[in-house]
Amino acid sequence: MSDDISRKLESKLDDKIFSQSRKKQLKDGFKKGKVVNEVLDKPTVMTLYKLITDHIIAYVNGSVSAGKESVVFWAVDEHDVDVALKIYLVSTANFKKREAYILGDPRFLKIKKGTKNLVYLWAQKEYKNLLRCYDCGIPVPKPIYITRNILAMEFVGKNGSPCKALLESDIDENDYKEAISLIKKLYKTAKLVHGDYSEYNIFKTENGLVVFDLGSAVDLRHPNAKEFLKRDINNITRFFSKRGIPVDDPSKVLQELIK
Repeated sequence: MSDDISRKLESKLDDKIFSQSRKKQLKDGFKKGKVVNEVLDKPTVMTLYKLITDHIIAYVNGSVSAGKESVVFWAVDEHDVDVALKIYLVSTANFKKREAYILGDPRFLKIKKGTKNLVYLWAQKEYKNLLRCYDCGIPVPKPIYITRNILAMEFVGKNGSPCKALLESDIDENDYKEAISLIKKLYKTAKLVHGDYSEYNIFKTENGLVVFDLGSAVDLRHPNAKEFLKRDINNITRFFSKRGIPVDDPSKVLQELIK
């Protein structure tokens, strides 16, 4: 009997969250795809409903990207403004590999055991990193709201289509200079090292580059901050070099930055 009530409640919530969508559904939306279905467990659906009752969003359209650790959905608020919802997969085991980016960061000294608690902490970490960068004037998606395993932020794109990442874009020497400048701003101004800086995590927009996926970003006091910084510089340098763009010696870029 209780299971029947639970199914009815879930169905009503599902209708409330999704049926208000007035725009064209994207491919591989909520009802399709194993990863998407995994992320929409009952607690997550309840959390999505809370986002509506708290007036953070009005409804959700569909998924725009899916990874091993999270799925990003296109939502719309009450003013018809697009919102990106990053929903972290509570069921995934990949987050255990992310402990290295939390342990040693003085901002996160108390870590509760369990995958779910680690996922919630990771979501909080990304929100705080985005907020710090945004407050420092660094081009990142503006953070809007965080609760449990859902992060709401500015949608970087138009009509449910995200801007292209550097990997998919035509690039030039100015893009390289801007990418290196972003690393420096993160380090000097926000006092952060991205930790996963690459052509996959940088949007190329009409107004310049925008860095995202800051869950891995660590405070400069993290014991591995310098190693993460070195890797970030090497990764982005390698990408531009393979595309035939003139680049600086990554070791010199590192030394100039940390001196």
